[in-house]
Amino acid sequence: MNKFSSALCAAWIGVNLANPLAVSLVAQTTGASPPQTVAQETSAVLHGVTVADPYQWLEDGASPATRNWITSQQQYTESLLLNRPGMAALRRQVRELVDVEEIHRVLFRRNHYFIERKPAGQQQASIFVREGLSGAEKLLIDPAIVSTDHSDTVELLNVSADARLLAYGVRHGGRDQLSIHFRDLESGIDLTDVLPEARYLYWSLPIAPDRSAVYYVRFEDAGPRIYIHRFGQAVVQDTLLYGEQLDAQKLLAASLSPDGAYLLVTVLHGASGATDLYVKDLRSRSPFQTVVAGIDATFNGSIEGHTLYILTNWRAGNGQIFIADLAHPEQAHWKILVPEQKSSTLETIALTSDRLVVNSMRDAHSELQVFAFDGKQQPAIPLPALGSVALVDPDSSSPTLCFSFTSFSFPMSFHSWAPGDASGPQSISTGSVPPGLRDIVVEQVWYNSTGGVRVPMFLAHRRDVQPNGDLPVLLYGYGGFNWAQLPTFSAEEAVWMERGGVYAVANIRGGNEFGEAWHRAGELEQKQNCFDDFANAARWLVANHYTQPQRLAIQGLSNGGLLVTASITQHPELFGAAIGRYPLIDMIRYERFSIARWWVSEYGSVSDTAQFKTLYAYSPYHHVVKGQSYPAVLLITGDGDTRVDPSHSRKMTAMLQDATSSGKPVLLLYDSKSGHSGSLPASAEIEQSASELEFLNWQLHLPELP
Repeated sequence: MNKFSSALCAAWIGVNLANPLAVSLVAQTTGASPPQTVAQETSAVLHGVTVADPYQWLEDGASPATRNWITSQQQYTESLLLNRPGMAALRRQVRELVDVEEIHRVLFRRNHYFIERKPAGQQQASIFVREGLSGAEKLLIDPAIVSTDHSDTVELLNVSADARLLAYGVRHGGRDQLSIHFRDLESGIDLTDVLPEARYLYWSLPIAPDRSAVYYVRFEDAGPRIYIHRFGQAVVQDTLLYGEQLDAQKLLAASLSPDGAYLLVTVLHGASGATDLYVKDLRSRSPFQTVVAGIDATFNGSIEGHTLYILTNWRAGNGQIFIADLAHPEQAHWKILVPEQKSSTLETIALTSDRLVVNSMRDAHSELQVFAFDGKQQPAIPLPALGSVALVDPDSSSPTLCFSFTSFSFPMSFHSWAPGDASGPQSISTGSVPPGLRDIVVEQVWYNSTGGVRVPMFLAHRRDVQPNGDLPVLLYGYGGFNWAQLPTFSAEEAVWMERGGVYAVANIRGGNEFGEAWHRAGELEQKQNCFDDFANAARWLVANHYTQPQRLAIQGLSNGGLLVTASITQHPELFGAAIGRYPLIDMIRYERFSIARWWVSEYGSVSDTAQFKTLYAYSPYHHVVKGQSYPAVLLITGDGDTRVDPSHSRKMTAMLQDATSSGKPVLLLYDSKSGHSGSLPASAEIEQSASELEFLNWQLHLPELP
């Protein structure tokens, strides 16, 4: 611990909340007034600035005082939302869109499609296998085997190249942590090998071609580590392969060449920082060899034969692709295969047996570009509409490739594509456009923001909905971590549009919609650009006669919850209502909890004087003003959120309830089992979505459904 860290720990005033007096100070819910929350004189002096934190005691999620407070807040929220006249009708409408077949993931191996799917009428997804596109499906993994109350889920993680070994995860509630299990698909019996519950990079789980071992990344207190587990041995005997030199702010990913000869390691310097690449020839005792390290850029690789394909934004903000011979993988020997494209951002690459497929993005919607291994461009893979491709899964032994697709009015679907098939991609899933969404129109508009920057925004609504200056509008944003906000389907937003609302998604700075420069313009000391872009999206919607502030709601998840709460503290007059899902809010203490150390590359650290000033300048919790008229606010979190600590929402709820003078409600929707992963059973998803929609209907004055 350095000198500043020691001083920081000493500066925070400790509070003992385990005594009966503290518990009794939390008032019980009565009438329409929120529970009274005790404010304590807690503060710290940081870089010469006294930072008040009156609700710091709510950080202790296990204390009797906090548990009592959570109970009273949940009773208050339920008393105002659950019995409103529109809730029953909303539940029915949401159920029609949620209680349908949903496919979450598809993996293609040796002409077998492994499918994670929630059948209609079921609470959770199961794992199935189908031989060929038209073959009968067989149930492999039933979630009922691990949970009787629907709080646990199973997830398809990987399948061996020969389609004989399945890796699946079991997740308790919405936790990020899971356990990893393996099933022999010939016998139908699980192996005794189980990776115990921990935080894994579960989408990076390469299985050796001969099924003798699996490689995995586990995040430990000291930092991330890569291990090899040999089947039949105890997990405690697993061999550490890489990571002992890395600290807890780093992340790791591992991939294996199709022949099992090479292990490729990616080191990430924080969740949105630079990356390094290292490769090891597993056939020899030679150490890991550096491919590239120490450059402020991202590098992601895939191996085919003895060639390493590298997608990078180094000297190319929109991305370019290099190839390297694994005999000499150093940067000096790289050759450009696909140069940077000014009109598209290259996001990920996938290697089939004879093609390079690039998932790219143009004006915030997906394209699937195809190249021969010599770099010659071929016809693109056609997509159903303007939308988003999130998952692309190749089979290295086949030209066939599977990919997902979704858009505002298209639920998630999966498709199988093979070059030369004149009929184009074939549908794997059977989902269709809901009847109420068949007349949805999507348009993209552009508006001016800080510094004259042009920002795009999607608008989706029923065709008969026309601007009249008084439409109910729900504006969504994220703006961070290099994560673009492309058109995607949500049952909640679908119901909103069916009922005549306008759904808007602003592609603000901080994502990678237009490459790394767009991301850099919304991180660290530039973070205020995100909030400015979002506020200017709201102003555009008003100026162009879509709505007025009292009928404009905003919504965001995680970093998007930071966006929402910063927006209402900076511009409370612009919005009628706000919903923050699992939000970051206290940016002075965020680093102390869970995996937040990974986010320093995006936000900065209070240990740095300049970065502290930036964080303190926008930290929503510290900019709530007593007596200010705030919009109606609904914050959503739960004990199962092991990514963004629930204390952010607890503290902000107390702060806003005490401060606001608008008379509008500040509510906390708290689920003891839900979390950040989003793996809710159908019944819980229906209940949460209906609660959010009824909150919006109530505050934006939509007519109630019969």
